[in-house]
Amino acid sequence: MFTGIVEEVGKITRVEKGQNSAVFSIEGDKIFSDLKLGDSVAVNGVCLTVSRLSGRSFTTDTTSETLDRTSLGMLKTGSFVNLERAMPVNGRFGGHIVTGHVDGTGTISGIRRDDRTVWVTFAAGPSILKYIIEKGSISVDGISLTVASVNADSFSVAIIPHTEKSTTLLTKNRGDLVNLECDMLGKYVERFVNRNEPKKCVITEKFLTESGF
Repeated sequence: MFTGIVEEVGKITRVEKGQNSAVFSIEGDKIFSDLKLGDSVAVNGVCLTVSRLSGRSFTTDTTSETLDRTSLGMLKTGSFVNLERAMPVNGRFGGHIVTGHVDGTGTISGIRRDDRTVWVTFAAGPSILKYIIEKGSISVDGISLTVASVNADSFSVAIIPHTEKSTTLLTKNRGDLVNLECDMLGKYVERFVNRNEPKKCVITEKFLTESGF
């Protein structure tokens, strides 16, 4: 479980691509203070497992499912990524509940500076937008952000200077893909409501006759 508060920006040092999988080696600094084999790390918002550790670098494996649903397949040696360790039980919950299980990708469709704020708009499909609400939370490449506005085919967020300096978001350009994870609460509510919908009662003449009317 993560919070979407990025700890540092890491760098891809090696990519080994298979037919339907990939192995990434990633170097960093802060997250290695207590990182262990088998730990979970959010890499651009994708929950990955540490399979090998060497100094300030770790290696992780990805499956075809991960590559199909996220933008990780576009990473190459030298790419920068947002890194966050799993949340400790005694840690502060600064963002929102982020599982690292990406729902899909979106595309940066607009970037606009407004004094110290940068407004970024993302185009996304209906399967993702239905879970996004104004003033709700969204994870973009593993960054916990507040939704400023939503319309039929996109949503916008306001990026403060700290987020600009501490993440990779504003190193991207219009047309670039980002990983999106919607607030899990909305998905659970939808599932619960749909599974517990009362059956429709259709009153017919036959029903009334059989019921003694």
